[in-house]
Amino acid sequence: MHDLFSRDREFVWHPFTQVAYAPDNIVVARGEGAYFYDVDGKAYLDGISSWWVNLHGHCNPVIKEAIKRQLDVLEHSIFAGFTHEPGVVLAENLLKLLPGFGKVFYSDNGSTSVEVAIKMALQYWFNNNQPKKKVIAFSGAYHGDTFGGMSVAARNAFNKPFEPLLFDVVHIDIPDDENIDTVLRDLEVALSNNDAACFIFEPLVLGAGGMLMYKPEHLDALIALCQKYDCLTIADEVMTGFGRTGTLFAINQLALQPDIICLSKGITGGFFPLGATVCKQFIFDAHVSSDKTKTFFHGHSYTGNPVVCAAAVASLGLTTSSSTTEKIASITAQHKQFAKRLKEFKNVQNVRQTGTILAMDILSAEQTGYLNSLSDVMAQWFLDCQIILRPLGNVLYILPPYCITNEELNKIYDAIEQFLLTN
Repeated sequence: MHDLFSRDREFVWHPFTQVAYAPDNIVVARGEGAYFYDVDGKAYLDGISSWWVNLHGHCNPVIKEAIKRQLDVLEHSIFAGFTHEPGVVLAENLLKLLPGFGKVFYSDNGSTSVEVAIKMALQYWFNNNQPKKKVIAFSGAYHGDTFGGMSVAARNAFNKPFEPLLFDVVHIDIPDDENIDTVLRDLEVALSNNDAACFIFEPLVLGAGGMLMYKPEHLDALIALCQKYDCLTIADEVMTGFGRTGTLFAINQLALQPDIICLSKGITGGFFPLGATVCKQFIFDAHVSSDKTKTFFHGHSYTGNPVVCAAAVASLGLTTSSSTTEKIASITAQHKQFAKRLKEFKNVQNVRQTGTILAMDILSAEQTGYLNSLSDVMAQWFLDCQIILRPLGNVLYILPPYCITNEELNKIYDAIEQFLLTN
């Protein structure tokens, strides 16, 4: 097994990794609960839910059993001209939890769920013979790595090589108590020519942009302005969905609803990639016509895979259970208490928390941002403690699976305090 280190380096290209100086990857042999175990049997506490996807713990038995049952029945089916029970049941269950929405469109991951949403919005106006093509987004956003997702994201190191090929987007600042009036004015200017197709946003928390958080009432004000000017709104809940912000969806904390929601990451409990784009019925209706050119021509070979959908149905059942709701509340409460402790440290700024997401800025001589070298230093320090935290530059955050115990969370907190005391 140990030769996997060298074989991995020789043959595999890993994401978000500069191989010129990156250490050898840890070879994971198995996972259980909140832990990974490497080939030497060493346990690593997963403090970020394996890139925010693992809700209920690794190898969760309920989801595993649902997958096994489905594999005995049907492994895959084309989803154009055909359907199947897991795909229908998942859509039904999602729409029960999202009253006011009408249809679910499946894709493969978070980036594609965003791509689908943007295309839905643009084609909605095209099919209605209204030349609305302008897209509005937050300046600090991240919406994935496809070209549409990159276009509506912040212009930064993630997409700089491709910037000349990205379509133009109007960016507005993230609102806070000080700038909300200015942000509303900027948004109204962008909307005033009646040519804005959609406004896309990560509700309440901008994830990869640095766990930037803002208030529900500010987002409601922006959505209300979009509704005034007949501009569609898209909530990218890829990271915030399925309990991460303390409510099942971040939009549950809003007074107003978006028109389209993007879902992925935690949707299958971390077992499989799956994207779901949920839209209001009127958007679907605009694509129904005897004119075949008004068809929504988008799809993937594995759209609505039945095994993946079966995993998602099982995960959603766990997510909405009373025991998970209690765990989310417990993690939220523990985070709040730890946030108070962090105020004692002078090398920490801007401690912020929304639901099960806790983030802080670690003071650094370098410019704040994703390329800050403190990220590598912190990540390795915590790995040496057998804890998986993957900072965003100098932004350190915790986003744990819901199965994590109070003791395991305290282990992460204690390690953070130790790092702050010694660095």
